[in-house]
Amino acid sequence: MGTYPVIRRFLITFLAAASLAAILALVALAVTYRKFQFTPFVYALIMLHACILFVGGHYTYVEVPLFNWIRDHFHLARNDYDRVGHFAQGFVPALVAREVLLRRKIVLRRGWLFFIVLSICLAVSATYELLEWRVAVGTGSAADAFLGTQGDPWDTQEDMATAAIGALTALLFFSRWHDRLIGRMEENKAASQAAR
Repeated sequence: MGTYPVIRRFLITFLAAASLAAILALVALAVTYRKFQFTPFVYALIMLHACILFVGGHYTYVEVPLFNWIRDHFHLARNDYDRVGHFAQGFVPALVAREVLLRRKIVLRRGWLFFIVLSICLAVSATYELLEWRVAVGTGSAADAFLGTQGDPWDTQEDMATAAIGALTALLFFSRWHDRLIGRMEENKAASQAAR
């Protein structure tokens, strides 16, 4: 009973930090909007990812009601909302990183672009898992409840694999369309500068 407030404080702090990270990212996008504008598609994905983080932060990832219903209705072993979050953790940063690297002409060769973007996404996922682990260590015996592993000893590895699948999905299935959106945006930018 005496450790419950400490555990609750750690849990609330960590979930609030995830929501705060989303808020800070949105503020950073607003502040940098004049210097660097993403495609509307990437902005929409960032907003969707922020919503996923806010919902997970509100309910905790293992208690999202819709996913509890899905678990119960389909007789699944766990609430998989955290998998949605980790898929988005790979998918959205892949397109954000890809757009920055392409438009800033940091990486021009497509093979390297694919490798570097995937590496960035895996680094983000691993960093998140390491942060999650350290916060869980602070909760002591309630680490399993905090981590939301739901009895899965391979949860951390599955989380990182799910982020990798998200990144690979974005890169394999959305790169051409993303290229067209970037091209259109660059053409519109050039046309507006020529009109001045």
